[in-house]
Amino acid sequence: QVQLVQSGGGLVQPGGSLRLSCAASGFILDYYAIGWFRQAPGKEREGVACISNSDTSTHYADSVKGRFIISRDNAKDTVYLQMNSLKPEDTAVYYCAAALIRYYYCSNYTSNEYTYWGQGTQITVSS
Repeated sequence: QVQLVQSGGGLVQPGGSLRLSCAASGFILDYYAIGWFRQAPGKEREGVACISNSDTSTHYADSVKGRFIISRDNAKDTVYLQMNSLKPEDTAVYYCAAALIRYYYCSNYTSNEYTYWGQGTQITVSS
């Protein structure tokens, strides 16, 4: 079965850190760029970070730049999102998604080009 399985997340205090994992099952992650998205209540889904299939390109939304780090371990078919200095406005459901290799820069992928999506993970930043 082809799927992305997310783990991590939960409740954290402002200023804290969390790491999300996104593991591929049923396909080889090497051929896919990975994006992390989030959707807060009442807001549209937004791209948070992405990484190219070969780890040569990353991109971050301005709102998380300098605080979040995306990385991947193709040997483990897993992508990570390290989230530091978390703020209440980071509260949302986070999703990982995979797009078949097409571009060098992962920022060139539109959300419609992401084929596989994880199940979503709630991140709540609150004191």
